Amino acid sequence: MTEPIIPWEEKVAKVRSEGVLGMQLYAVFTTPTDGLGPVLENMGPHLAYQKKLEEDGVLFAADNEKVWSGEGMVIVRAASPEAAAEIAAADPMHQSGARSYRVRPWLLNEGSLNLRITYSDGGRAIA
Repeated sequence: MTEPIIPWEEKVAKVRSEGVLGMQLYAVFTTPTDGLGPVLENMGPHLAYQKKLEEDGVLFAADNEKVWSGEGMVIVRAASPEAAAEIAAADPMHQSGARSYRVRPWLLNEGSLNLRITYSDGGRAIA
């Protein structure tokens, strides 16, 4: 038996009606196309692009692996899947061809963020 497919807009509305956040984000999965060498060559412009996205409030999060093979995942705020794809396509890592990418909707429903700020020394920690 084939299960019904729920349109994305209905899914968002449903989870929000259940009292969870339902923040629509997009996950960009990025994979090396020709090994780690080209990825490392493009790391500087890529990180500068990521910092700019962060400063502009577009970048929600990016991953960091314990053992890194050149793959990555970035979560962005965007108005649509097409807008998220434009953000991903503009990354110098993807423009250079060092990595390919795919974009997938990601709905943030539950979880928490613990932030500690100490006023005396300006210290901060995320737990």
